[in-house]
Amino acid sequence: MDKYELNKYLQLFKKTIINLKTSLNFEVLKQEVEGLLKQQWQENFWDNVEEAQKIINETQDKKEKVDKIIEFEKSLNSLQELADSLKDEELRLLADDVLSLDKELKSFMVITLYNGPYDKNNCFLEIHPGAGGTESQDWGAMLYRMYLRYASKMKYQVEVIDYQAGDEAGIKSVALKIKGKYAYGNLKGEMGVHRLVRISPFDSNKRRHTSFASVEVLPEIKEAVNLNINEEELKIDVYRSGGAGGQSVNTTDSAVRVTHLPSGLVVTCQNERSQLKNKETALSILKNKLLQLQLKEQQEKLDKLKGDQKEIAWGSQIRSYVFHPYQMVKDHRTNEETSQVEAVMDGELEIFINSYLRGNYGSS
Repeated sequence: MDKYELNKYLQLFKKTIINLKTSLNFEVLKQEVEGLLKQQWQENFWDNVEEAQKIINETQDKKEKVDKIIEFEKSLNSLQELADSLKDEELRLLADDVLSLDKELKSFMVITLYNGPYDKNNCFLEIHPGAGGTESQDWGAMLYRMYLRYASKMKYQVEVIDYQAGDEAGIKSVALKIKGKYAYGNLKGEMGVHRLVRISPFDSNKRRHTSFASVEVLPEIKEAVNLNINEEELKIDVYRSGGAGGQSVNTTDSAVRVTHLPSGLVVTCQNERSQLKNKETALSILKNKLLQLQLKEQQEKLDKLKGDQKEIAWGSQIRSYVFHPYQMVKDHRTNEETSQVEAVMDGELEIFINSYLRGNYGSS
């Protein structure tokens, strides 16, 4: 690394930190942290434990951002001082530190894009192939593999809640719980219809086919535990699980399907050997879905009052994956696209996730 390249990096870092401070409203953010800390020193702070915990979480979140900016400024100043004191032939010694700061700044810039109240939470992700039999079911399995690869890259834990194998290939449906920091924030933009265009491996005439699969993503919301559901509004069925997929899905008669009659929501769970545990898991997911439904209805009422119309409809087609006659994956909301189809199917989703977040589509 020569002096010119180093100075180029340092100028970029300086500009990036200034932009971050502006976007975060840094001075106001510092004052907010001080105010939140003062609240925690008050004698009656723990009178309302739930409210106290919210304040602690908010303090931690905002303080992390403030501390990180201060840390970046210190690192930049240290690098600048070393760059000024070292001889040209010694500047290569700073290469690792420069690249490390570059990587940290880029990661932090993504974190500042999370603007939803549940972005830090775990999430539930479901894949439902559309009409088209084996074609669509195989496409569902390809998406399933893609999200498993992405979760592995992010070091997220994946729990298979329900797995319904396809008749010949692929899946009829799969439900996952994905656990890790910002799991929902990263994956919420995947919700919608995913379209595949390819030469079908199941067609002896090698014709081009179009397949669809819908992806549903919702956050795990702690408040959902307190949601009361009238038992009379539930229909609970017990059945033998499919056991396919190899993801530790059991093959006993303990699988549970819970239907919420007023809303029509259906949740199935078969990952535990205990029927009781499967029922508890299914009810937990159902509560999250019902709470999310309530929040969505509230937001729609607010949007109506404001006169706002969301451009992206719930469950609309969001992305196309074209394997033939050319290779291209394109997000129809952001117009982000790449010809690296294999990389995307191997879980390289950051290009689409970050573009979605930068576009401020996912504020819920």
